[in-house]
Amino acid sequence: MPTNHADSERQRRPRRVVVVPDGPILIEGPVEVELDDGRRVVSDRFVVALCACRRSGTYPWCDTSHRRRRP
Repeated sequence: MPTNHADSERQRRPRRVVVVPDGPILIEGPVEVELDDGRRVVSDRFVVALCACRRSGTYPWCDTSHRRRRP
């Protein structure tokens, strides 16, 4: 299957990962995440928010549960 120029350019540049203080890890998508039990989950979204606090009900995806955390 031929790829267009935008797809080719996207594959050559590194993915941007942003660690949000007290929040999720934002990754340019699409992504495939391998969990500690060996399962793989996929998201084709433009930006994916990964849970860093492990409180999410939709782990590994962030559901903003970190906002309810009390220091």
